[in-house]
Amino acid sequence: MVSRSYSNLLELASGEGPSPSLGRMSRRIPRVMTVPGIISDLDGDPSESVCSDDISSVAQPDRLIIVANQLPIRAQRNTDGSTGWIFSWDETSLLLQLKEGLGDDDIEVFYVGTLKEEIPTNEQDEVSQILLETFKCVPTFLPPDLYSRYYHGFCKQQLWPLFHYMLPLSPDLGGRFNRSLWQAYVSVNKIFADRIMEVINPEDDFVWIHDYHLMVLPTFLRKRFNRVKLGFFLHSPFPSSEIYKTLPIREELLRALLNSDLIGFHTFDYARHFLSCCSRMLGLSYESKRGYIGLEYYGRTVSIKILPVGIHMSQLQSVLNLPETEAKVADLMTQFRDQGKIMLLGVDDMDIFKGISLKLLAMEQLLVQHPEWQGKVVLVQIALPARGRGKDVKEVQAETDSTVKRINDTFGKPGYEPVILIDQPLKFYERIAYYVAAECCLVTAVRDGMNLIPYEYIISRQGNERLDQVLGMTSNTPKKSMLVVSEFIGCSPSLSGAIRVNPWNIDVVAEAMDCALEMAEPEKQLRHEKHYRYVSTHDVGYWARSFLQDLERTCKDHVGRRCWGIGFGLSFRVVALDPNFKKLSMEHIVSAYKRTTTRAILLDYDGTLMPQCAIDKSPTPKTIEVLNNLCRDKNNMVFIVSARSRNTLSEWFSACENLGIGAEHGFFFRLNKHAEWETCAPVVDCSWKQIAEPVMKLYTETTDGSTIEDKETAAVWCYEDADPDFGSCQAKELLDHLESVLANEPVTVKSGQNVVEVKPQGVSKGLVAKRLLSTMQEKGIIPDFVLCIGDDRSDEDMFEVITSTIAGETIASKTEVFECTVGKKPSKAKYYLDDTVEIVRLMQGLASVSEQAVLEISY
Repeated sequence: MVSRSYSNLLELASGEGPSPSLGRMSRRIPRVMTVPGIISDLDGDPSESVCSDDISSVAQPDRLIIVANQLPIRAQRNTDGSTGWIFSWDETSLLLQLKEGLGDDDIEVFYVGTLKEEIPTNEQDEVSQILLETFKCVPTFLPPDLYSRYYHGFCKQQLWPLFHYMLPLSPDLGGRFNRSLWQAYVSVNKIFADRIMEVINPEDDFVWIHDYHLMVLPTFLRKRFNRVKLGFFLHSPFPSSEIYKTLPIREELLRALLNSDLIGFHTFDYARHFLSCCSRMLGLSYESKRGYIGLEYYGRTVSIKILPVGIHMSQLQSVLNLPETEAKVADLMTQFRDQGKIMLLGVDDMDIFKGISLKLLAMEQLLVQHPEWQGKVVLVQIALPARGRGKDVKEVQAETDSTVKRINDTFGKPGYEPVILIDQPLKFYERIAYYVAAECCLVTAVRDGMNLIPYEYIISRQGNERLDQVLGMTSNTPKKSMLVVSEFIGCSPSLSGAIRVNPWNIDVVAEAMDCALEMAEPEKQLRHEKHYRYVSTHDVGYWARSFLQDLERTCKDHVGRRCWGIGFGLSFRVVALDPNFKKLSMEHIVSAYKRTTTRAILLDYDGTLMPQCAIDKSPTPKTIEVLNNLCRDKNNMVFIVSARSRNTLSEWFSACENLGIGAEHGFFFRLNKHAEWETCAPVVDCSWKQIAEPVMKLYTETTDGSTIEDKETAAVWCYEDADPDFGSCQAKELLDHLESVLANEPVTVKSGQNVVEVKPQGVSKGLVAKRLLSTMQEKGIIPDFVLCIGDDRSDEDMFEVITSTIAGETIASKTEVFECTVGKKPSKAKYYLDDTVEIVRLMQGLASVSEQAVLEISY
């Protein structure tokens, strides 16, 4: 199936329609960039983004665009002397394995990324053509200088160390933040976006971006197409908030990632750190609904996926079936087992986070503490080439070489080398052969995003019949494997049968190695069976299908939503709201206000008339003046409805003679300053406070920054000034604790914005709205204008009461009703205003109309 493409906007504008074939379309694909430079088109007008108000159904993901730093392609020059290139798939690439793992011919997969080889400018058009038509790959060509600053500069010297918990405390420890490298990173992400635009059909295609190289790409895509179906998977660790917040562009990266629909992580720890950063730096909270974790971000739900990647089972099994693998295993058996030696195996990249030197020190310690293994145990360390370059890589190589030499000099003897270091490139089948022959695999990285080496080892040890014969086993012999893994790698949580170690503790790692060697055969077999069952069922296909399934589920929310972009540069984000949810127009409400004569106005206080972050919560003189101008209008009944106590509200609004007040969520109610206080609910016995207050005091003592507010009928525990993560955690515990001890009392326990509140059952702000409307009805008054404004969950009760009584006895069907919430968020209200500043401006506008009307009457 060939999807419609937006690659040629001129064709669409002229009505000629889309290109009939990708082949012909590819001939028009321009080179993205042929000279070095920084893209400055970052602060364009957000109104230029495509705002899709037309509703289209979410189709099955029949086309998927996979975007990563590198294409899964090998390229080499023709060796016969002719010009041109030879291209082939890179079978070891996770991106290719992902496609094969899906195993669905109905899904058409395109790739966007760079090539490892530099293609001369005059050959880029031809290479683009070949790769698109033959491999469905769209190459992104970058000038060498720009690529170096982007990849070797920002990615490898700044992001990668920080994400692996390495702070640039000195110039030698990681790279200090460099603004020019950051600009190169942004520029490259922009170039990737341009390439994607050439092949994407934004209404149907799904886009899956991979890893930290392209973290700001979601913003560029979301800016172009507000409804793009976009997933992002981070293959590295995500650091704790204490580490991440040292990054100068921390908020830009978070906001860019939040322009995705689904964000994937290998482990819960990585996801938890990301959510904590969103909470601490952006003030966002997450919810878990029916097993799915989601963040509400400007009306959009950004889902969080936690699932470690798997291996390509069929590919690995095909390598195990190769005659070359069989022959190599036989050689290794001759070299080790037949000589009475046991092989321990390490396979790691030669970089500072893989812990090779720590592993070697543990091997040395094993030989010292357990001399019986001298002459018997051999550690084969395969050192794969480092992906980065720099001083740290050379230091690791030098330290590894010197440590291996020292161990072999100390414990070696004729015919026995305790450590064999293989730092030459190995073919994949050779590596698999080492897995098959190794008694135990050691993965002691000090920090690693995932690491699939243990998975490959487990499948290799399962083997096949021909390998069983080489190993001298029968087909009925139970398989076995042993793993010693660092607790700081992403695969560790899924390998519950492995011996988990702290790689920094050399003694513990050495003892783990001894334990793996000494362990009884039946237990080794049980551990292997458990691991094999998990790894074989959670392969790369399972991971890919699960991610795409969740991406499709998340993107169904696009249907029926109005979307538009706000903000500039990397602060760009999309607001997605219900089609009936609109911003309250000043002109609209003032017009309705002027032509109506009987008005009911209900206003929340905290977060509506007064910002939540204000230190002094008492009303300003301007607020008092606005309320008085509204109250002097004989056509108005104005109410402040708040969770605060009636004494506080009476004191604050003592200058407002005709202002009605609903206190403590509406339990207390009075029509004006001179009226008696009434109750909207039966008077309750507050003896429950004797139970609740000691519990609240306990949590106050253990939660720095929390306070207790004691009201006449309620009690509130507030953690606004506490650490957000700890306060939220304590609030959940307190909620459960109070619900348990107050189970038989006539109260409800609810959590709100930074509070946990205990109040009488049945009490809500909706009671005030109902009481006000019924009071007006008793006086023979049916309002023709109703305005209700609030900012949090408790105000939704007022909106619900007003909506349910429209066209009833208290509100006529022709009544002008304005329910308004503060901020763009899911609400039962039909309107919103952005913040308290806009609320106050609105009330000033209405007050000025009333003030003018009062003056006209007085004249």
